[in-house]
Amino acid sequence: MSLDQQTDPSTEQDSDNHPSGMMLEPATFVHQFESLSYQHDALCVDEVSAELLAQEFGTPLYVYSKTAIMRAYRAYTNAFAFIDHRIHYAVKANSNLAVLGVLAEAGAGFDIVSSGELARVLAVDADPSSIVYSGVGKSKDDIKQALEAGIGCFNVESMSELDTLDRVADEMGVQAPISIRINPDVDANTHPYISTGLKENKFGINHAKTIEAYQHAQSLENLSIKGIDYHIGSQITDLDPFVDALDKLMELIDELEAVGITFEHVDLGGGLGVDYIDEDVPSVAEFADALMPKLQILQEKGMTILFEPGRSIVANAGVLLTKVEVLKPTEHKNFAIVDAAMNDLIRPSLYGSQMAVLPCVLPSGLVQSYSSVEAKTWDIVGQVCETGDFLAKNRVLSLAVGDILAITGAGAYGFAMSSNYNTRPRACEVMVDDHDYQEIRAREKVEDLFASEQTWKLG
Repeated sequence: MSLDQQTDPSTEQDSDNHPSGMMLEPATFVHQFESLSYQHDALCVDEVSAELLAQEFGTPLYVYSKTAIMRAYRAYTNAFAFIDHRIHYAVKANSNLAVLGVLAEAGAGFDIVSSGELARVLAVDADPSSIVYSGVGKSKDDIKQALEAGIGCFNVESMSELDTLDRVADEMGVQAPISIRINPDVDANTHPYISTGLKENKFGINHAKTIEAYQHAQSLENLSIKGIDYHIGSQITDLDPFVDALDKLMELIDELEAVGITFEHVDLGGGLGVDYIDEDVPSVAEFADALMPKLQILQEKGMTILFEPGRSIVANAGVLLTKVEVLKPTEHKNFAIVDAAMNDLIRPSLYGSQMAVLPCVLPSGLVQSYSSVEAKTWDIVGQVCETGDFLAKNRVLSLAVGDILAITGAGAYGFAMSSNYNTRPRACEVMVDDHDYQEIRAREKVEDLFASEQTWKLG
């Protein structure tokens, strides 16, 4: 059994300001996640027992709630219902075909950053015109595939990309729809690895070069200017950076209109954070309220507003289930070694992320008072041969070998960033909808990992 306690704030925004010694009653804390609940002392995703899923599919296991995904998506469509808008889900957060298919059926567009993501979105029969293609290093082949598919817009991030787009479009005899991503030099106050709107970041075109870039694009015969966009970072928990960036963008739009450059859309990117443990995160409705007066001005100019949320759509719709394999208490540290590892969930190791850990089964009566259970402070670590292989640190846990634990907030950048390090097969994925559930990716087998390899035979 486990109880989540935060005592070691990390450098990532989603772990700041957690009071040392905070004890979280799991039955109370679980209410933060709308898809999770304790029913008869058993943790459920929607109406399905997490322990039942672990028994049927094994662990490590990613479990996603279709209901939670749709609820998060509709929070955006409802909040911005009063203006002409489109929601383009950021595929990089979670690219499973089942997730993409659910969102495509609901009417979402998609924000992609690779030709592989393009293939995934097309595989669920999404409308190609609903796709915006971001990313700093699109190759000629990437561009050709996207033009052949008929995507809605390229978010261009450099002057040289404008020239490459023009040449490829000319060779194909088509017009390439473009929007230029502006780097507004706004501090999103998030982890430096996921901040994208500062002048030292690799993303976008310098704010001061905007007019020059658009005039160059206007001079290229095979480009069609559709919009302007920015994306200032991820896991942003303060509305001020969004407001500041929009202010800068609106000033630019006025300057560009003065030289005859107009737009069909404005793309505000994504970045709204989620509540992993106890962050003070604004709701989508509050996000909309903060931006709405300025967005209405843009709509009066005839512009559609685009958003590219990813994390805030899927993060808290997913959990990673893992089994305790070994308990290793020492004089200096207590280690709980589980069957998930940094190859399954790298965010804690890469970003210092803090994610909650919940028991999948509570002892009788524990729903009322977890604090009565004898517990120790544990680091939850994996089996990978790296000291950086940890999923949670300094957690107050009452554990036994064989316990199933649920790591929350794992729906975004969990499986999507997983790997086969140490020749470990990647996890199984399951989607739940009320009482129903379905395997949406089979667990890899070890032999799958080297099926395309061959031994050296020359000499």
